[in-house]
Amino acid sequence: MRGNRNYEQYADLELATTEFNLLELSYALVRDYGKFKTLELLSAVRDSFEVVKVDDNDFVNASEFRLQSKKQGKKLSLIDCLGYVVAKRMNIKFLTGDEEFKNLENVEFVK
Repeated sequence: MRGNRNYEQYADLELATTEFNLLELSYALVRDYGKFKTLELLSAVRDSFEVVKVDDNDFVNASEFRLQSKKQGKKLSLIDCLGYVVAKRMNIKFLTGDEEFKNLENVEFVK
């Protein structure tokens, strides 16, 4: 949303996200742009991304993944863990700039 050029190469691809990632995005947008601009931008994101439904298996897998990661000293958010396991389930890459995911399988790391 801030125009990071490193993500431009993904602009024409079919992208997916979860409702939970939209909540994270909404928080940052409200903080930076206010309510009305946020509503406009969220609508644009919904038009551009596939919003994936998650199920109880995804919740459990994300929780297990986060617990395993904590044992390795990583500090991952639950929402990011959920996005990661959903991407694996869908057999698509998890696109992130979060350093904690940098060397994990199935991750497309972009900074």
